[in-house]
Amino acid sequence: MPDFRSQGMVTRKDGLSVDHIPFPMPETRWILRQNWKKLTFLHWEVDPILLASHLPDGLEIDLHEGKAYVGCIPFVMENVRPAGLPAVPGVSTFPEFNIRTYVIKNGIPGVFFITLDATSRVTCFYANRRYGLTYRYAKASLKGTLPTGYSWNSVRSSNGVGLAGSAKVTSEIRQAEEGTLEYFLFERYSLYTAHKNRLRHGYTHHVKWWYADAEATITSNTLVESYNLGIADVKTPHMVHMAEGVEVVTWHLSLLEDEANA
Repeated sequence: MPDFRSQGMVTRKDGLSVDHIPFPMPETRWILRQNWKKLTFLHWEVDPILLASHLPDGLEIDLHEGKAYVGCIPFVMENVRPAGLPAVPGVSTFPEFNIRTYVIKNGIPGVFFITLDATSRVTCFYANRRYGLTYRYAKASLKGTLPTGYSWNSVRSSNGVGLAGSAKVTSEIRQAEEGTLEYFLFERYSLYTAHKNRLRHGYTHHVKWWYADAEATITSNTLVESYNLGIADVKTPHMVHMAEGVEVVTWHLSLLEDEANA
């Protein structure tokens, strides 16, 4: 069983350290565990008006010093499985290429996924229908190690949009300081979705990110380009970071009105 006590004080009976998380986590049992591995974070500043057209009613764009951002993150979802059950070979591990932005609701910051392109038909079918997570099937690959670097390629089956390129580390690893842009982008422990015209909210737990600055060589990025976010050059991110990954547990996505009445 992964040791989630590697950072911070243990403040829960289940052993999860939560002192680095800026809001209370659910006291109920988490339902899903997974690892996020081989991550490249490609970020652009975007036009908040154009970005707002991709968000459901009721979610507010979370701004850093008045600016809005989106991230495109190629990575590997590893050993995704329900609590108490083993991972399934050929099903539980797959590449995912998502586009996310930063939102806030009721004072709790989180992420909203504009798309999640993944090589998992099970995930694409279930997560869309159950929670409104916008998964789309794509043929994808992701290779490499740190500090050498990662290479990635994804092509969505429905319309051929995708992302291809590579990245390499340019700094020592570190953790983000509160108040910095990196802290704003990385230290997110919740997500929001819209399903059947109703907002849902879920909590995600992992230790604080260790990451490094990086540079990317992008050969194709019709994935980000297809969303009309006002980005002048989708092959040149404003910021690039890389991380080896974290071990993660997540809770049910609940209706926001249920949380308000809890």
